[in-house]
Order: sequence, then C-alpha cells, then structure tokens
Amino acid sequence: MTAEEIGRALIATNNARAGQGLKPLQINRSAQAAAEAQACDMANRGTMTHAGSATKGPSARIKAQGYKPTVTAENIAAGRFNLDQATMEWVASPKHLANIVIPGLKDFGTAYATGADGKTGFHVAVYAQPR
Repeated sequence: MTAEEIGRALIATNNARAGQGLKPLQINRSAQAAAEAQACDMANRGTMTHAGSATKGPSARIKAQGYKPTVTAENIAAGRFNLDQATMEWVASPKHLANIVIPGLKDFGTAYATGADGKTGFHVAVYAQPR
C-alpha cells in the first residue's frame, strides 16, 4: 500500500467528517499498524471479520500497538476492488459512515491485503480517540 493511497483514503474520510462539522483525522502509526495486521489476517484466512486470529476486535489490536484508546471503531470490506472504492463505499453507507463521523476521533489508519486467490482485496480502516 502506498502513502498516496493512504492519503487519498484520509482525504475522503476527512471530507465526510467535514460534512458533519467534525475535525479532521490524522494518520497514526498505531492505528495504521492495527489496520495492516487485520487486513493481512483476513487475507491469510480468506474471510472478512472484525475478529482477528488472536484478538476479538479493533480495540485489542490498537492496544497491542501501544495506543491507549477511549474510542475505537473499524470498517472492513472484501472484494475485487481497490482501497479508493472501499473508502467511497464506507462513506456512502450509513452504517459505515457512522464509524467515520464519531465525534472526538483523532487518529486513522487504513490498509488492504490481497487474498490467496490473488484477486480479492481485504480492506480495513481503523478510527480511534486516545485517552
């Protein structure tokens, strides 16, 4: 995943937040690492799920990176599309948008990994607010 792809996802995410009068998010290394870990885990298992192989959800994954959250949310997707398309779908989906526009969020990370079939992308976005 390139810095440019992450940047485009952040811009789309922050545009959605601005539309709700909310402050923009920033890339955070812990959130990024948590997103990368879950994308790879889902790709390795070939399944889309918030539960990881060794964790129950995004809060445990970001805590494992040394981040101390008060709020953590995660959007996931799987299919034959890229991160830009996944981000656009999350912004367009009321259920996924609800995660993006949680007031007080500050940090963001996003990732994708390709499944064993070489075609299916597993996409993850992590949103967090530190203590």
